[in-house]
Amino acid sequence: MKSAHPQGHVVQINVNPNGGVPKYAVPAVEITIDGARGDRQRDREHHGGPRRAVSLYSAERIAALQAEGHPIAPGTTGENLTIGGLDWDQIAIGDRLLIGAWVELEITEYTTPCNTIAGSFQRGWFSRISQRLYPGWSRLYARVISEGEVRVGDPVIHLRAGA
Repeated sequence: MKSAHPQGHVVQINVNPNGGVPKYAVPAVEITIDGARGDRQRDREHHGGPRRAVSLYSAERIAALQAEGHPIAPGTTGENLTIGGLDWDQIAIGDRLLIGAWVELEITEYTTPCNTIAGSFQRGWFSRISQRLYPGWSRLYARVISEGEVRVGDPVIHLRAGA
């Protein structure tokens, strides 16, 4: 039977205890209201905090960018969770993602790219993932509604705002 809600999965979990990028793959992470345990943000003005606790990106968008010739890979643009199998164009602010058995995230904003991720793009063209310039290609920030552990392979269910 087909699910009433689109379902994807966690492809990779990424953290960097020293902050910045790249973030490195780990098999599991505890997601708290403060974000991914073991991860750190160097620039707390633009990253982190309760409304930007977790950063997300699409495995399919990463693959498409690689096909364009960009040297991007999971974690190189700073996302905590690389998600596969969801229609990234359909995820909007206010939507929720249910991940694994416990974690619930609410999408709060599109992530503004900056020059710290320039190494993931040909000629440093980090604006390639700007929501303003290329709608549907941005990373996403989320706040944590329910804390818990996330593992690689966990299911991710997309719930539209108001559904």
